[in-house]
Amino acid sequence: MSAFNRILLCYDGSREGQHALADGARLAHELGAWVHVLSVISDAAWVQGADVMSAVPVDIISDSVKDVLEEGLQKLAMRGINATGHFAIGDPLDKIPLFARDLNIDLIVVGHRRTSGLARWWGGKADGLLLDRVSCSVLVTMGPEVETDPLTEEPSGIAASTAGHS
Repeated sequence: MSAFNRILLCYDGSREGQHALADGARLAHELGAWVHVLSVISDAAWVQGADVMSAVPVDIISDSVKDVLEEGLQKLAMRGINATGHFAIGDPLDKIPLFARDLNIDLIVVGHRRTSGLARWWGGKADGLLLDRVSCSVLVTMGPEVETDPLTEEPSGIAASTAGHS
């Protein structure tokens, strides 16, 4: 049996999150691992007292995160992977290690954003690195530079149509 029996896929619906979900799904399938999906919405705007965020009911934000999580679970189900979903509101750098510890996770899968430094789940300015907060392995996935659909790996959208022309 593999050393990675329990995998936590961090999914936020972004392109990087989609690649993490797809890469994590392939790995989980190969290893026969238990899969958990975590969607986290940062509460930084509330902590900083942003007027716009205080006007948005928490229910709407919570429902939005649940929708993103459900989307991820459905994508995994289409690939034949049964996963357990979890969502949280808070700092991803706090929530990911908490869920990893509570769920006895062996491997965390996160996406990396090439053009803007490290993705929000990977590290923070003042909060330290995700790696410093977990005791399991972390897989950082990187999607192709040309936009593709991670589930089919077929080029999609505007980037794909311009990439094919010289």
